[in-house]
Parts: sequence; structure tokens; C-alpha cells
Amino acid sequence: MTEVEVVQLLVSPAHRLAGRPADGPSPGPADERVPRVEVRAGLGLVGDRYYARPAHRNAAVTLMSAENLPLDINPDADLRHTRRNVLLRGVDIDAWLGATVALDCGGGPVLFAVNRPARPCAWMDVTVGPGAQRALRGRGGVRCTPLSDGALALGPATFEVVDEPGGAV
Repeated sequence: MTEVEVVQLLVSPAHRLAGRPADGPSPGPADERVPRVEVRAGLGLVGDRYYARPAHRNAAVTLMSAENLPLDINPDADLRHTRRNVLLRGVDIDAWLGATVALDCGGGPVLFAVNRPARPCAWMDVTVGPGAQRALRGRGGVRCTPLSDGALALGPATFEVVDEPGGAV
């Protein structure tokens, strides 16, 4: 078990990065970051744009490591720019593709299947800054399926690999 910190949580009710990056993001709330979020197994984050969407069930929640934010490009970069859901400090989440992980913010573990990388797109050069798409390659976070119900909250948490890639623990 590893001590980590949940630095930010983002629940976005609308898809704001649609169309051409040159046109800029669609209007929406200035800040979609929240202090706490409910997680539902197989469905995602309650209130998020991908919640209960069949096409996104295997990618309903995106976890990202705070250490991978390209702060040299934009010192203020955060989840509002990357459009990931959970920003963790203290774990290289990109290293756990294919694993099942547990994140416990004090209310009991929430399990996630880490399915695939969250590949950065051209929007990153617009929302974070020029060069961000390249800087985030292989470090843009992971798309996950929640396997249990629970809640995530800002602050200290524990991270545990429950099942390593290939089924080993």
C-alpha cells in the first residue's frame, strides 16, 4: 500500500473539447473541480459527462499523476486543462496499465480496472500550452472502469495494486 494524495477531482457535465482545437473549448463552468465525488461500479463518476454512457464504460474515469503535469509549459496546469478526472500525487499511475488498483480516501477502497492509456490529443497544446501534447505522451494518465461503488475526496489516500497486469499480485 502506498500513501498518496488526491490533489484534484474534476466532474464535467459537458464535453467541452469538441470540434477543432483552433476554435477553443466550448463554454462551460469556470471550474468543474469538486472536493468529493461518488463513484458507481461500471458507470463512472456521478454527474460526469461519461457517466453511464455505454461507449465509455471501459474509460469512464481517467486517473493522472500530478508529477506528469507539464508545469514547465504552464505552471498553472491542472485537471481543467487536461480534462482528466482524478489527479494523484505519489504514484506513477501510467505504469499500471492492465492492473486492478484500489484508491481509499478514508471511506473504503474504490477499485478500478486500469484499461488503457489516456493519450493526449491536439487540444493539450491549446488548453495547457504549445508542446503539451508531446510532453504528455506516455504520461497522460489512464482510462479506467470503476469496479466498486464508493467515494473519492481530496486529501490523503492510500493506493494499492490489487491485481497486477497478467493476473499476478
